[in-house]
Amino acid sequence: MCYGYDGDRALDESLARRGLGRRSFLLGAAAAAGGVLAGVGAALPASAGAQPTGRKIVPRGAISIQLWTVRDALAPGALYDATLRSIAGYGYTKVEQALGYFGRTAAQLRDFYDEIGISCSSSHDGISGDRASLEAKLENAATLGQRFVVVPYLASESRSDWQLWAEQMNEEAALARRYGLRYGYHNHAHEFTTDLGGGVTPWEVLTTELDPKLVHLEVDLYWAVTGGINTGVPVSQAEQFAIDVIDAAPQRTLQYHVKDRHLTGGDMADLGTGHIDFAAIFRAHRVLEYIVENDTPDVTPLQTAEVGYRYLTELRMR
Repeated sequence: MCYGYDGDRALDESLARRGLGRRSFLLGAAAAAGGVLAGVGAALPASAGAQPTGRKIVPRGAISIQLWTVRDALAPGALYDATLRSIAGYGYTKVEQALGYFGRTAAQLRDFYDEIGISCSSSHDGISGDRASLEAKLENAATLGQRFVVVPYLASESRSDWQLWAEQMNEEAALARRYGLRYGYHNHAHEFTTDLGGGVTPWEVLTTELDPKLVHLEVDLYWAVTGGINTGVPVSQAEQFAIDVIDAAPQRTLQYHVKDRHLTGGDMADLGTGHIDFAAIFRAHRVLEYIVENDTPDVTPLQTAEVGYRYLTELRMR
């Protein structure tokens, strides 16, 4: 949480730099083209971003939110329901599950989501400890109607640990495919900065060992940018570092975690109030899901959710 941070002023300044007014930003405009973008992972022509075109980048139907963002506004029962209804009211049609089902079974949660017009398209689930827990995880994901299951976090300074994890993720991904699910990995910054020996990083091990036919990447753009900066990349080139990471990986990037970064201090920021040039990254690589996230909302979790959705729907080519 960035205590004392003037989010309203920063938002106005950021919008002004993008040629947007607060009213336009907060109220939204015409609906973006629906459906999943064709040519996921393919770069746009270099001329596409040369001049403002007025064309919006992110289809509304491709926007999701990671529920970790609103965890402080979740609890079993009425609070959970009210928060999810608010998220649906902002325009979201998808969520990425985290923190369990809050007193419901997967089937009961699916019924509630159907009622409010939300789908659970993805979830963060750790590597399973045994076959039974893996099958239960995948069965719940299928019951919820998910398209993706994603491993959210791994950390070790041992190269062999990362190799064993990659092997296990390949095995889990093969079973997930039988459930009709895509299996992914979500990065933080340490995958780019930890030296496992001889200058080899966890990211190099993962992208070498993970089967690109089975495992995709969910690239967290805040952490990719931060990882680049922490390795000595200038802030002005941090977006290119993220683009290069995606370019170099044999695995396809199918999902983004979209969260901004305050220039001063490097804390997480609500979308549009930080320095990351998301348009540049999105022009280079389109994905199936753009997932709003901020671990430390600047004001309230629900304001982060609302601002994030409207930022993405208003983001335009330039």
